[in-house]
Amino acid sequence: MQPGENEMQEAMRHHLAGRLGEAEAIYRRVLAANPNDIDALFNLANVLSATGREDQGVAGFLRVIQLKPDCAQAFNNMGNVLARQGKLDQAAAAYQQAIRFKPDYADAHYNFGNALRDLNRVDQAIAAYERAIRLKSDFAQAYSNLGNSLVLRDRYEEAIVVCRRLIELRPDWPEGHFNLGNALQSTRRSRAAIASHLRAIQLKPDFVEAHSNLGSALRDEGDFDASVAACRRAIELEANCADAYNNLGNTLKDMARHEAAAAAYRRAVELRPGDASFHSNLIHAMQYNRVCGRAELREEVQRWAARHAEPCKPRIQPHTNDRAAGRRLRIGYVSGDLCEHVVGRNILPLFRERDAKSFELFCYSNGSPADGHGKMFRSLCDGWREISGVADDAAAKMIRDDGIDILVDLSLHSAMNRLPIFAQKPAPVQATFAGYPGTTGLSAIEYRLTDPYLDPPGHGDDFYVERPLRLPHSFWCYDPEAMGVARGFEVAPLPALGNGRVTFGCLNNFCKMNAAVLETWAKVLLASAGSRLLLMAPRGECRAELLAHFEELGVEAARIEFVERQDRAAYFRGYDRIDIGLDTFPYGGHTTSLDSLWMGVPVVSLVGATAVGRAGLSILSNAGLPELAADDTGEFVRRASELAADLPRLEKMRRGLRQRMLDSPLTDARGFAAAVESAFRRMWSEWCSKGD
Repeated sequence: MQPGENEMQEAMRHHLAGRLGEAEAIYRRVLAANPNDIDALFNLANVLSATGREDQGVAGFLRVIQLKPDCAQAFNNMGNVLARQGKLDQAAAAYQQAIRFKPDYADAHYNFGNALRDLNRVDQAIAAYERAIRLKSDFAQAYSNLGNSLVLRDRYEEAIVVCRRLIELRPDWPEGHFNLGNALQSTRRSRAAIASHLRAIQLKPDFVEAHSNLGSALRDEGDFDASVAACRRAIELEANCADAYNNLGNTLKDMARHEAAAAAYRRAVELRPGDASFHSNLIHAMQYNRVCGRAELREEVQRWAARHAEPCKPRIQPHTNDRAAGRRLRIGYVSGDLCEHVVGRNILPLFRERDAKSFELFCYSNGSPADGHGKMFRSLCDGWREISGVADDAAAKMIRDDGIDILVDLSLHSAMNRLPIFAQKPAPVQATFAGYPGTTGLSAIEYRLTDPYLDPPGHGDDFYVERPLRLPHSFWCYDPEAMGVARGFEVAPLPALGNGRVTFGCLNNFCKMNAAVLETWAKVLLASAGSRLLLMAPRGECRAELLAHFEELGVEAARIEFVERQDRAAYFRGYDRIDIGLDTFPYGGHTTSLDSLWMGVPVVSLVGATAVGRAGLSILSNAGLPELAADDTGEFVRRASELAADLPRLEKMRRGLRQRMLDSPLTDARGFAAAVESAFRRMWSEWCSKGD
């Protein structure tokens, strides 16, 4: 054995034992004697990279490659260093070279997948991980990252299979159970997701992300108390966990703890200021908070736009769309709710009744599950694009390449919005609609669709950035087929005639509750002797707090009955037990009020200062019942109690409400579609006339 070989063996022993300084000294001695010793050059480059001298490490690998151009391992290790430096394009190129010279190099395929994933080239990353697994069937980390990437592309069932295989390989690896939990939660299997996250935590008690995502899964399951505890545990473990604060905010919002939710969201935004979705969650939640004024909300929307939209302006490109005013237009819809979601159900009539000769429809789906409604949307549009996991720049390019003339946001600041895409203005005309009546705050969105009751001319237009285009009648179109109540849900007899007492009710989202609502409802109950209240509320502390609040207001707990969130059939049958619906404020019921009227239950509403608080006025006016919309809480109490005292009127109203809806603009799908398309044509004509 040659002296140099002895030295290399000694250096390798030091290297493998982690004594990098001793190893480096020997490698340098070997190179002093033989500057072209490839093994010494390669090992020294590894030491340099591992000890923070990454540029020197890259230079060392390049020297190895110069001497041995087909050295796959040098390309791979150099790629690892470049990836750590954030030079992802260069890292990907290095991995490709490693694979070129050694096609069966599983680690290089895996590393290439990581670089592609971080470059948002998720589909290519998936292919790289799959290749790594074919070459190395027990490659646990590749299975893990493949599962995560499949979730990003909404390929949830495949992700679940991959995660289960990972658990077979590494049953005691907490990350495998965590990844499986995430995939299960994405398919709405929250109970199974909870079990997976609990197993991950059992294996790794300080697993911050598992505690945080457990909180999210528990929220989906309706166990809000446990959800809060899980999120707070994640924060105890890592005080700066932005995701945990965001998840905590989501649950606190659902519990109607508005101030605490806002504080949690603000902390999430502070910790991760570049996350537009966290900031949107704050804005959306603020609208439920009765102590949040219009000025405060507008300021927050402006902050969102300054932080997340203004930096996108340099990416706006000139539009070359044909300016012929009367031609067939391409309409693009961006949403994560084109499925069995309230937005999807409301927008479906517009798709079904569209003028196909005049309008071509493209959907950009940000995570809609492939349920029955999702498949229906696919069948009704001319182009369907999945953009979940697609970077904003790439999605904007996709929209430009599709030649979209009018791009419509269906989310505003609600969950799964993609407003940063709109900030790049990939279409010449942009509008917002349907998510909820409000403002996005984006100057790149010129229009918002509304109606004369939500936004009377001159009423609060200064609150909005977008210009209002008022549909002639209603912001909503209630389609019994889309809502799932076209058949088998007849209106039940008036409950009060059978049980001798009036039952008020509210099956609205619990997050719309607040102290002022409860105080007003308590006055209604006290003004209507023997009456009851049926309320949808989460189990646990929320119910106890509500009962205590009502008792403080003089209403016995025995007069309050709770129901949990239910499937749609049970939800609709719940209206069979309600005589009169009581609306929430400042964020009123929207689709739930329409559901209530369809099931024969009139709703007493309070006219609010913002569009989300004027939904009751819009719906009731279109149904020919404007007298049920009160201007103040005193009038609200009077109208509800007077209706409760007149059972003949209430019974007649119940029998006629469904036909009243059928005869109104609220169920006129063709008229609704024509009105929206007329608004589109007006938008387009205005852009064509600008000529800029």
